[in-house]
Amino acid sequence: MIDIRPTALDGVLEIVPARHEDSRGIFSETWNRRILADRGLDLEFVQDNHSVSLKAGTLRGLHFQCPPRAQTKLVRVIRGAIFDVVVDIRKGSPRFGKWIGVELSAAKWNQLLIPAGFAHGLVTLEPGTEVLYKVTDYYSPEHDRAIRYDDPDIGIEWPSQLAPFILSEKDRSAPRLSGIETGFVFE
Repeated sequence: MIDIRPTALDGVLEIVPARHEDSRGIFSETWNRRILADRGLDLEFVQDNHSVSLKAGTLRGLHFQCPPRAQTKLVRVIRGAIFDVVVDIRKGSPRFGKWIGVELSAAKWNQLLIPAGFAHGLVTLEPGTEVLYKVTDYYSPEHDRAIRYDDPDIGIEWPSQLAPFILSEKDRSAPRLSGIETGFVFE
């Protein structure tokens, strides 16, 4: 059975697949389209992404793709742990600019479903962390956007013990949410 837990951001869900353990190890269905569609999550994933971060404190994000190439993501950790962050970027949303953080780890066996209309970022909590995530549209450089990870208007409380963070130049120089058009409107 798959446990689906709502979060404080409508549509963002923590998903915990069942684990079947025996003397050989573990087996788990981490995604079953039919079962999840029966629970209202009828998604077609088209691409899997895999990131490996060598050091704790590696920060990736806040990223999203704007319409018409927006992506829903299903994020899970296969080694190590992350502090995973989601920000509502839908203009007119009562939660616009609000964020949540969820610890995802190989040990917890949990995943986070992040719908289109939300920016996503993470910081690794352990060295050698590996993250897998599925997306519902292909990568499109023309639609790829980033928001500054330390935007004071959002006020994300990243795990400060990991600072200074290891960042790409893209993430270091990303604009604030107030300085970009996301293309998402709350319905």
